[in-house]
Amino acid sequence: GPNLNLLGKRETKIYGTKSLEKINKDIHSLASELGIDVRAVQLNGEKDIIDTIQKGDYDALIINPAAYTHTSIAIRDAITAVNKPAVEVHISNIHRREEFRRKSFISEVAVGQICGFGPYTYLLAMRAIKNILSK
Repeated sequence: GPNLNLLGKRETKIYGTKSLEKINKDIHSLASELGIDVRAVQLNGEKDIIDTIQKGDYDALIINPAAYTHTSIAIRDAITAVNKPAVEVHISNIHRREEFRRKSFISEVAVGQICGFGPYTYLLAMRAIKNILSK
């Protein structure tokens, strides 16, 4: 999602000090441990996010739509269209934030939402996806 490339520098009291590069290293490390292939992508533009979702060249999707969580019906529709399990993630607990951040257009089409655990949120989502795909 947008602005995630600024993790570690942006609003560190909310999002922490870990960079996206470090988070991606942790993701790849856990993927190796779990025996799954992963492709981590960060995109700022809604169109680019939708195009990536629509390619559908994956078994499942972990998505942090960031600010688009609260505004993008188009991303929601793309997730619905590909019919793949999706887990919505957020580093902060969006339900404890400003009122406008509490509504998610994505959660209704995702198999689940994980939020509020900082960068560890992504690792929890990977374990959830591994479990879903193993069934």
